[in-house]
This record gives sequence, structure tokens and C-alpha cells, in this order.
Amino acid sequence: MVLDKLANASRYTSMHPLFELAFQYLQETDLMAVPTGVHEVKGKDLFAIVSEAKGSPKEEAKLEVHRKYIDIQYVISGTDHMGWKDLALCSEPNDPYTEERDAAFFPDKTGNWFDVPAGSFTIFYPDDAHAAMVTEEVVRKVVLKIAVK
Repeated sequence: MVLDKLANASRYTSMHPLFELAFQYLQETDLMAVPTGVHEVKGKDLFAIVSEAKGSPKEEAKLEVHRKYIDIQYVISGTDHMGWKDLALCSEPNDPYTEERDAAFFPDKTGNWFDVPAGSFTIFYPDDAHAAMVTEEVVRKVVLKIAVK
């Protein structure tokens, strides 16, 4: 898991062949003007999901993991409160993995909470169980989905 500011994105471009293109998208796109929804960047290997919504309370937070995609979650406006837990420490999922949604959800709770303010991003790998949008404010964000391959 990584938490940093977009200004430091160059530190991470060598971590995956598509990270340079992903960060270029974040830096060169007017993300306030992009409509909510799914947007292709490089086919199914790299796409963006833009959302603007109020989050949910911590009591309702669900840890999730993905197998096929790495998430780069970038906050455009507001502050996203997120949780993290090492997948190896999670119990069995109460909502098992399906390939169609590329997600499994866990009943586990975490004590690892942090704020991600506008201009910052997280990177969640397949072994990072995470809960996002744990906030009662409206947050505009983009989640870049990068194929693990």
C-alpha cells in the first residue's frame, strides 16, 4: 500500500509498466470536467472510474480486495477516509471473490485508518484489503484500475 501526493508520482512509475501512463492521465486530465462513470485509458488494462458521492460511516465500512487489478485511488476534492489491512491477516470473506466484479469482501475490521486529502493518492495491490469512502462528506475521486499481469 502506498499513500502520497500526486506531485511525487514519478517515484512510483517504475513499479508497474502502466503506472507512468496512469499518473500521466491524472496529471494531464481536467478531472473536475470528466463526467462520473467508467473511462477507458488503455482498454481493459487501464481504465478510470470517476465518482462523486457521500461516503458511509465507519461502522458500515467493508474491507475489499481485488485479484486482477491494482487500484490507484486519487482524491480530486474532499477528503477520503480509508482503512487498510494485510490480506494475510483477514478471515475468510463473507462475500467471496467473483471474477465478474473482481472483488471479495471481508467481515474484518481494521485499526489502520488514514485520511487521503485532495491531491493525494493511494495504491492498493491485490494483497491490500482496503475500505474507501468512509466519510460523511462528498468526495470526488478517480479510481484507476491497472491490470496486474
